[in-house]
Amino acid sequence: MTVPKPVQPPDLAEIEAARVRIADAAMRSPLIPLTGWGSGGGGLWLKLECLQPIGSFKIRGAANAIALAPPAKLEGGVYTASAGNMAQGVAFAARRLGLACRVVVPDSAPKAKTEAIIRLGAEVVPVPYDEWWRVLIEHGHPDESGFFIHPVSDRNVIAGNGTVGLEILEDLPEVQTVVVPYGGGGLSCGIAAALRGRNSTVPVFAAEVDTAAPLATSLAEAEAVSIERTPSFVDGIGGSSVLPDMWPMARDLLAGSLVTSIDRVCDAIRALTFQAHVIAEGAGASSVAAAMEHVPGDHRIVAVVSGGNIDVDVLRQILEGKAPS
Repeated sequence: MTVPKPVQPPDLAEIEAARVRIADAAMRSPLIPLTGWGSGGGGLWLKLECLQPIGSFKIRGAANAIALAPPAKLEGGVYTASAGNMAQGVAFAARRLGLACRVVVPDSAPKAKTEAIIRLGAEVVPVPYDEWWRVLIEHGHPDESGFFIHPVSDRNVIAGNGTVGLEILEDLPEVQTVVVPYGGGGLSCGIAAALRGRNSTVPVFAAEVDTAAPLATSLAEAEAVSIERTPSFVDGIGGSSVLPDMWPMARDLLAGSLVTSIDRVCDAIRALTFQAHVIAEGAGASSVAAAMEHVPGDHRIVAVVSGGNIDVDVLRQILEGKAPS
């Protein structure tokens, strides 16, 4: 397969139309302050996408993409490639329409996520991580049939994700900085496109972990590059490269990458649990960790808590003060 051309960001009209289209599938997630953090009028607000019906923001893009797919192409069902959250979004939307759904997952995918995929009626197809990553690069798997929904590099998916940005601006017009976990760029770029469409100059930063920060490396080298990644419990972000077809959009729309450590992500998960009574997965908490580490406390910051699908054993270890291996 050839590498697809760069994805163009959705415009404001597409994002606003997506909000109407997905209203019966995705909830308007709450935006709450994290008590006890911030100074001088600043503070940290949490955009709780972890409270969506599938536990992550992915329901937004998946529902929009399936709704816009040509009916004839859906006759053979749908499939996607996902470590877990997009898989649940596509499976949820497919079940609502009575469509068959298969999901190509890395064989290291967390049990909590694969079990949720199966509960939603989809078939799980585990493959080695490198083979799974090639599906994202090549937009499909040679052994799969049906309509492929890319978890990131799909303009309709990005438009659905962008609805998060509309809600942030409406609920906190005085926001000064937005921090978003960076997996492939579909959420962060969607939010940035929505803010730009509303003529906002608020910067949108990616959050990455230092075990795998391809965007930070790519920005430093001014081109999309591959990196050596160290697997961790932060499975929803941290790929081995910036997707080439997402690089131009990420470079143009995002203000930069804020890189944090696994230990700080664990600290953020504890803070979310004990101070906000919110359960977040590693990727979802990375934005909180990055905001706390890199953004001044006198800023009005929104950290998008992108998901809450975390294995119970992993969460237990973190709450006991350990960093899961």
